[in-house]
Amino acid sequence: MASRIEVRKTYKLYVGGAFPRSESGRTYEVTDTKGRFLANAALASRKDARDAVVAARKAFGGWSGATAYNRGQVLYRVAEVMEGRREQFVADVVAAEGLTARRAEAVVDAAIDRWVWYAGWSDKLAQVLGASNPVAGPYFNFSVPEPTGVVAVVAPQESSLLGLVSVVAPVIVSGNASVVVASEHRPLPAITLSEVLATSDLPGGVVNLLTGRAAEIAPWLAAHMDVNAIDLAGVDDAGLRRDLEIAAADNVKRVRRPDTTDWSADPGLSRVRSFLETKTVWHPIGV
Repeated sequence: MASRIEVRKTYKLYVGGAFPRSESGRTYEVTDTKGRFLANAALASRKDARDAVVAARKAFGGWSGATAYNRGQVLYRVAEVMEGRREQFVADVVAAEGLTARRAEAVVDAAIDRWVWYAGWSDKLAQVLGASNPVAGPYFNFSVPEPTGVVAVVAPQESSLLGLVSVVAPVIVSGNASVVVASEHRPLPAITLSEVLATSDLPGGVVNLLTGRAAEIAPWLAAHMDVNAIDLAGVDDAGLRRDLEIAAADNVKRVRRPDTTDWSADPGLSRVRSFLETKTVWHPIGV
């Protein structure tokens, strides 16, 4: 029997619900933890980052205007599709993170469960994070949480799947749109996740996923005037983190700094709250 030639893969970006090549035409080699070739990934440029922001802004209105219940359904659908591709995710995590198959299975299951967890919160956030405020006068006074807008996310570098889901799901569950920079050296789980997002019910542009160097892409996202917030979860270099915060300050962009995170722990609502604005509404009683 003749030996089979392996199909070498060259993956693309995920922008606006489609899979374009980087406008620069650049790619880079992705290897496993032992240095063996896995695939080629697109090396995103600043132009790709700008295109992703445009796609996210275009998607924001429809996604933020959807009912909370509907957003929960969509996130749950992502979990369903991931469950169907569980074996592929396990193989990706084994290759990317050097885990045993058993530990990789636990990571994948936790990532799927995290989508379900956030899906369950979608129609409860307003009650938990909002309030009915006592006032002196014949008025109702409500504090209502609303999505910030377009959020840039630098995903964790080491936790290529569970960490990624743990920073993306809390951003979009409340109605934000996102531009995500995947782990540079471990992008394959993120690429597979983008294929899941494209085949689930998530509208194109709500999540845009870029592969490449955070040091090259993130400064343009931090300085972009149409990006409303940035999560620096995957920025390990203190100098780069400082530069990004300075760039973000130019347009009063909300910044979430990286913290020491056990991605397998109960996530709580801290990340959801980081990318919500509170609107206060007054209404006369009896009118």
